[in-house]
Amino acid sequence: MDRPRQLDSSVVPTFIKYMSKVNTWTYKRTGGRIGGTWRVGAGFRKPVPTLLLDHTGRKSGKQFTIPLLYLRDGANIVIVASQGGLPKNPQWYYNLVARPDTTVQIGKDRTPVRARLADDTERDRLWPKLLELYEDFADYQSWTDRKIPIFILEPRN
Repeated sequence: MDRPRQLDSSVVPTFIKYMSKVNTWTYKRTGGRIGGTWRVGAGFRKPVPTLLLDHTGRKSGKQFTIPLLYLRDGANIVIVASQGGLPKNPQWYYNLVARPDTTVQIGKDRTPVRARLADDTERDRLWPKLLELYEDFADYQSWTDRKIPIFILEPRN
């Protein structure tokens, strides 16, 4: 499936950035009561849980927080660097690769985690579960030539 041309507009990354800021602000102030569930696209019919991911700029050292859809996999948390099927990985992907020790917030709870990329075997096991969680991931993968990365966030003490 071809990516909708409107997604190639220079406005899209700016829109995503500001909507993420609004979602993050609201999530933090309500402990996830508002902003803790994704209700866009396939999420409209089947809402998807959302967390806040902290990450540190690999060049700037600046702290960032973004909302992301997530899947529980035992004690681990799984996130996807889909960026809506855009051709490049999101900036947070590079930041997590460079500085994998971080924190997530789910609801009011903050948890220290260590991020690592899923290997091919893990990806093959997790991808169907992620599609069940949010079927739009299949469209996103079809819209890009990159293999959409999956991170596993392992709790750390």
